[in-house]
Amino acid sequence: MRTTTSTEAVSPALSPASLLHLIWLASPALPVGGFSYSEGLEAAIDAGLVTGEAQAADWLVEQLHLTLARSDLAVMAQTLRAWRRGDTSRVCALNSWLLQTRESAELRLQTEQMGRSLREWLRHLPGADAAALDFAATLEPSYPVMYALCAAGPTGAQAEQAGERDVLLAYAFGWAENMMQAALKAVPLGQTSGQRILARLAAEIPTAVEHALQLPDEERQAYSPMLAILSSRHETQYSRLFRS
Repeated sequence: MRTTTSTEAVSPALSPASLLHLIWLASPALPVGGFSYSEGLEAAIDAGLVTGEAQAADWLVEQLHLTLARSDLAVMAQTLRAWRRGDTSRVCALNSWLLQTRESAELRLQTEQMGRSLREWLRHLPGADAAALDFAATLEPSYPVMYALCAAGPTGAQAEQAGERDVLLAYAFGWAENMMQAALKAVPLGQTSGQRILARLAAEIPTAVEHALQLPDEERQAYSPMLAILSSRHETQYSRLFRS
């Protein structure tokens, strides 16, 4: 059951600089290779499970609620808190959980590659937290864990920090844009269809984020058997556009 009750208080409005930083992180233009993955959607299309706009939208909405909200977004909310309080053992545990629960080789390789790329992007930004980056260099970082570090912002009592809800909304919308573009290429669909799919996802994202914000460790899960089967098949699919 989906709920809209959150454990986080309403965040104050972000400054223009902080808002732009979140928009930057969510951009498909960020050099992490997100455009090269379909997260099983291409395999679903090849199997005849997704054949048009309505089915693509339905598929992505279910993926948002069944996988992203219950796994990546929930991990990100908790990792964001851990980065901000310097709890590296917690960061390590959350990163390990996420890597171990990837249900196919290609899905694990995706999060590892995007995590490494985001770590390198952050390394070259002025003002990056050197100590956190040094610790991140000891990990095989998953993408959500590195995204949380990039979004964590400065430390200190007077420093402005984006609220957890804002960070998760930005991440989810960036995911939605990438997945919409994957649908356009693989179904294929036109740009207007893509915008309708994106509108559908944007309407669902707040509910998914609220759900993720409430999930304790014992309620997080990564169980999507059909997606795992499709992703495994995709690894040897004869003709494909995407790496996952």
